[in-house]
Amino acid sequence: MDSQVISSRVADSQPRFVEYDVAPVGAPNVVMVVLDDVGFAQLGCFGATIATPNIDRLASRGLRYNRFHVTSVCSSTRAALHTGRNHHAVGMGVTEEAALGFPGYTGRIPKSAAMLARILKDGGYNTMSVGKWHMTPKTDYSAAGPFGQWPLGVGFERFYGFLGAETSQWAPELVRDNTHVDPPRTPEEGYHLTEDLVDESIRMIQDQQQAEARKPFFLHLATGAAHAPHQVTEEWVEPYYGKFDDGWEAWREEVFANQVAAGVVPADTVLTERPAWVPEWSTIPAEQRRLFARYMEVYAGFVTHTDHHLGRLFDALEARGIADDTIVMVLSDNGVSAEGGVTGTLN
Repeated sequence: MDSQVISSRVADSQPRFVEYDVAPVGAPNVVMVVLDDVGFAQLGCFGATIATPNIDRLASRGLRYNRFHVTSVCSSTRAALHTGRNHHAVGMGVTEEAALGFPGYTGRIPKSAAMLARILKDGGYNTMSVGKWHMTPKTDYSAAGPFGQWPLGVGFERFYGFLGAETSQWAPELVRDNTHVDPPRTPEEGYHLTEDLVDESIRMIQDQQQAEARKPFFLHLATGAAHAPHQVTEEWVEPYYGKFDDGWEAWREEVFANQVAAGVVPADTVLTERPAWVPEWSTIPAEQRRLFARYMEVYAGFVTHTDHHLGRLFDALEARGIADDTIVMVLSDNGVSAEGGVTGTLN
């Protein structure tokens, strides 16, 4: 850096301008997609009978991991993912709304644990977060903050999404940057959160590329899907009518066979026994079996709907000619949705 000189004469003075951090030459863009409550056997590329052609397409061009470990709850996985540390070491041993106020369970990530977004921003990246956050204490949700644990407080330059664990897909509680905002449309006008989040992701990438295409970006897209509430229009559910009528035992055996055939699990793998707290399908009353099958039909439709919109994001990267310069990761924060316990809930 040249020295700055201030003299009594302009001719003898030398300015010094601020130098911004610049990413290494050839640094790739990074798109990190974090699904919610989508288990190991819920994607087509891992043996599921749920259609996920766009994620499958991505998997066919890259790597699949069958020993990729996460925690059992949302906030903990996200804290570990964004800090690179054990979730207890950064105060997120439980979900943030269940914080206990003791070491490891404060629900607040300490400033000593730099988040991935801040590290990349300091390294010359533009940083954007869209969708679920779930790492801000509920006491900090107000319009007056404090904002230190909001996305913009930990290294993201732009944010559009929701702060908590879950929200309605039809009428979500949304935040743009540090401001609470209303959804752009109503459910009657065809609004759905997943579609909106992908629209915003594509828009942010377009804005960034038009302004500074030479600068790499980090996009964190965390869907509300497939966490409860499972909400999707019937056209996405219809292809799954009757697909789960044989029950969970038959479906898990079918998916397991697909996984063995595809090499997702070793050929000598033994399927885990049905847990004692899960009733045998044949012992459940017919009306209840129909309800449970409907639950799964909606869940499957919700996952396929999510995959469809992720496909639009992947296509946008291709259309801009930056797909080959972008690392795209798709993962889930934990296993399948468990709201409502064994019998589920309609609320």
